[in-house]
Amino acid sequence: MGVGTVSRVLNDRPKVGAQTRARVLAAIEELKYVPSETARRLSLRRTQTIAVVSVHLVIPSVIERIHGIERSLTAAGLDMIIRNAETVERRDEVVREIARAGRVDGAIFISVAPQGEGQEEISASGLPVVLIDARRPGVPHIVCDDVEGGRIAGRHLLELGHTRIGFVGDPPSPRLGVRSSRTRLRGVTEALQECALRIDPSHIAEGEHSRLGGQQSARKILSGANPPTAIVAANDTLAFGVLQAARDLGLEVPGDLSVLGYDDIDAADLVQLTTIHQPLRESGTEAVRRLLAAIDGTGKGPLRTVLPVHLIVRGTTGPPRTSL
Repeated sequence: MGVGTVSRVLNDRPKVGAQTRARVLAAIEELKYVPSETARRLSLRRTQTIAVVSVHLVIPSVIERIHGIERSLTAAGLDMIIRNAETVERRDEVVREIARAGRVDGAIFISVAPQGEGQEEISASGLPVVLIDARRPGVPHIVCDDVEGGRIAGRHLLELGHTRIGFVGDPPSPRLGVRSSRTRLRGVTEALQECALRIDPSHIAEGEHSRLGGQQSARKILSGANPPTAIVAANDTLAFGVLQAARDLGLEVPGDLSVLGYDDIDAADLVQLTTIHQPLRESGTEAVRRLLAAIDGTGKGPLRTVLPVHLIVRGTTGPPRTSL
């Protein structure tokens, strides 16, 4: 029996008779043969590995996106390496690493994108790249509609009767390309403008992406002379901190203060947090689909894919009392 015949059976190729296929499979079973993954990769001239690069790897929303990526890559028989890029210097170092020929077959960047010389190196290498929650000219990217998410959050609170609405967010990182917090604030602002209202600048605070950061920002906002009756947080982690600040100040939620988060991570349901749901795992799945199509050369989709968001109403929002 020829090597070519055995190879066709191992790779489930046609042009092998049923009896021959059965004999090969029986021999494989008897010999306990396990195909060499290294040999397979060499024959395909691919690493069968995808790089995933992100800032803030411990953030729940990033973890959810990576879950979606990992699940899709596993289904496709591919491996994944993860690289952290929390600083501009580390981002550029990672980009140089993955741009080298033969390291990976493609890369997915989450909330960060190659820039400057790094972008030039990636382009010169011909490495397929897809971005999630980031944008670069000419690079396929998957984003959720953060402006609309902010509008939905603002409109929900306005419909409940709130007119003094605050916002707790992350500071932007323009050098890394992280701007989602400001984009969501823009949506909230636009919702208020539709009703001829505005956000008092003293009702906006930015802090580190953590529960403590949200707590400190909310205490600052709520300690003023005319505090808001509702606060939108740029993510659920910050919203948990806002809830803690309300408890610290003896405020009832939602009676004294309505709190609305963003992301709809698993823990949001545990505390009955009203939030904006964004399809985090689905964004990872879509990024893998786009990347594999680019690697295989099987199709070109639009550069920009926008995934919808929607409101999840739970127990932390309600009508305001007549006075705080």
